[in-house]
Amino acid sequence: MNTTKYAGVWPVMLTPFTRQKEIDWTSLERLIDWYLAAGVHGLFADCQSSEMFFLSDEESRRLVRFIIERVDGRVPVVASGHTANAFHHQSEQLTQMAETGVDGVILISNRLALAGESDELALETLQRLIADVPENVDLGIYECPFPCKRLLSDEIVAWCAQSNRFTFIKDTCCSLPIIERRLALTQGSRLHLANANSQTLLPSLQAGCQAYSGVMANFHPELYVWLYENWRQEPEKAQRLADYLSTAALVENLDYPVCAKAFQQQIGNFSTLTCRVRDSQHYDDTFFPEAIDSMVRLGRDLQKQLHIGA
Repeated sequence: MNTTKYAGVWPVMLTPFTRQKEIDWTSLERLIDWYLAAGVHGLFADCQSSEMFFLSDEESRRLVRFIIERVDGRVPVVASGHTANAFHHQSEQLTQMAETGVDGVILISNRLALAGESDELALETLQRLIADVPENVDLGIYECPFPCKRLLSDEIVAWCAQSNRFTFIKDTCCSLPIIERRLALTQGSRLHLANANSQTLLPSLQAGCQAYSGVMANFHPELYVWLYENWRQEPEKAQRLADYLSTAALVENLDYPVCAKAFQQQIGNFSTLTCRVRDSQHYDDTFFPEAIDSMVRLGRDLQKQLHIGA
């Protein structure tokens, strides 16, 4: 059993679109290569950052197959596409995603039960859904905040750890005490906790968290890779970097994912900042581009000061 396969930095992948809102495959190739050049340890495809709720099932599968082919085994790839409401449609989405050749299929926690419904029902739905997914395909859960956030109960986390089928939780609780409790529940299992929150990242790593999977890896993945790989050996430098990353992550409130696509366009990866999830037409009329530029400059200056990377 490979206990490190799902550890490390896992960007939540963007989906580039043409001006006609079709998937821009050339820009996607550049994005994949950029992630890999930064040294990331895995990729989370067809997630909320990928605008999965605005992709058809066929587009989702085609997107994931393309990513797997481009990555060509260099890092593992997990994917979701779990967006449907009806149980049978959800089951179909998950089993068909498993057939793409992806390393892990990620379920969305808010698909397991409606807002206000019980955790017991969510666990029952989870158990039924995974029954048809081939056992050779690893599983995970993402506490996706759209259309509503359902945090996993202790009972669900413990069951996933004990099932021996789950390897990945994209944790969005943003609470160090909850993360520490989940780490205790999953200790000794295959289940890896991937913190999505930059503000709690360093203390969560110190507590035993095994991965980061957040939106800010769409701006400076190399900094997260350095933090993950070096926080033990260089704790003072890691704390200084974590202070910057914690503050810089506040820009995700500046019209994400538009701001991330604008950054990717600026560095030459994307041809447009077009989204399906929201209108990006007036992004340049806001102060957001200047704020992103400031964040990027500060990050590059700190990288030089700390002698991180080349």
